[in-house]
Amino acid sequence: MEVISQYGTILLILACVFGFFMAWGVGANDVANAMGTSVGSRALTIKQAILIAMVFEFAGAYLAGGEVTSTIRKGIIDSDIFATQPELLVYGMLSALLAAGTWLLIASILGWPVSTTHSIVGAIVGFSAVGISMDAVAWGKVGSIVASWVVSPVLAGTISFLLFRSVQRLILNTEDPFGNAKRYIPIYMFAVGWMIAMVTLTKGLKHVFKDANIQLNFLQDAGIAAIAGLVVMGIGVVMLKRIKRDPERERENRFANVERVFAILMIFTACAMAFAHGSNDVANAVGPLAAVVNTVQMGTVTAKATMPSWILLLGGAGIVVGLATYGFKVMATIGRKITELTPSRGFAAELGAAATVVLASGTGLPISTTHTLVGAVLGVGLARGIGALNLRMITTIAASWVVTLPAGAGIAILFFFFFKGIFG
Repeated sequence: MEVISQYGTILLILACVFGFFMAWGVGANDVANAMGTSVGSRALTIKQAILIAMVFEFAGAYLAGGEVTSTIRKGIIDSDIFATQPELLVYGMLSALLAAGTWLLIASILGWPVSTTHSIVGAIVGFSAVGISMDAVAWGKVGSIVASWVVSPVLAGTISFLLFRSVQRLILNTEDPFGNAKRYIPIYMFAVGWMIAMVTLTKGLKHVFKDANIQLNFLQDAGIAAIAGLVVMGIGVVMLKRIKRDPERERENRFANVERVFAILMIFTACAMAFAHGSNDVANAVGPLAAVVNTVQMGTVTAKATMPSWILLLGGAGIVVGLATYGFKVMATIGRKITELTPSRGFAAELGAAATVVLASGTGLPISTTHTLVGAVLGVGLARGIGALNLRMITTIAASWVVTLPAGAGIAILFFFFFKGIFG
């Protein structure tokens, strides 16, 4: 207690700096792979992808980021263990943020798409188990999170596989691919708009509605989301009208004009993926930060901590800066080195991944967006046969995933004893 009252301001400043550093890592590594499919399929340039990500990542983090944040903060460690020594939780969360941020910096330099969720969960488990007690970790909760790392790529891969199969059946493998693309793509646009509106209404704006004494049931949410889906579809139809068939392009590639239509759709799926990612992964940076802020301000560890809006703002800003300054390296890995992507394949991968992330964000499960997106890209590749995949690159990515959790834990343990030595 004395430590918190004596060094409270310094600890808060450190927490904000480390939280921003961790959010920078999320932006540089995770957002880059969320946007990699759009850039790799050449539907968007790197500049356009960064601009879309800046707006929609920030919106997702700020509007819908609260649900998952509570899982990261409260579920993994038992807050009662820190009741008599709240400063240990502060040291631990500082070390977790710094450790995960450091590992993400290393991975981003190497171009590895690793999991920010793995990084922070590994770091929190590491300092708790070694620095405090094995009993401090809620191993059952960790087990469910570990299970989600397997479930998320399988689910995303399955959704993306089925989506691409539907594209093949309705559009690509028909006598008039271009005509069918213009006919069916507005339906996919409606699905994108509806899905993002649903997560925003049911999870993101929940606290806003509560303050305004507004209560909506599921059917009312679905109705409002359907209107949003129709608006997105309307905008898409206007954009699609500008695309005219060019017979010259079709001489070299039968699907050249179809891919131009899918490039329009990918603008919408990129927005969806960025929003979904921001809503799910801002938790990795702001969850531990909120724990430090609440502990320092209250002087005690509370099981339920509030999430001030300025913390979500800080996390959203860090993500945007990370993507803009260093996102290009991991973008190249996801977009070009796993399988050859076209706008139609990239669309299926992005929408499958976004749907999985939105489901997870809605249920409060901190899945790995990296695993989800790589699973989605693999699903699209498999729809064309195993030969379409770069197995060597997949092996390298899998190895970096295995290393991430122990790396986060190991670095966090070192930082924990460092902070304990300085302030203790």
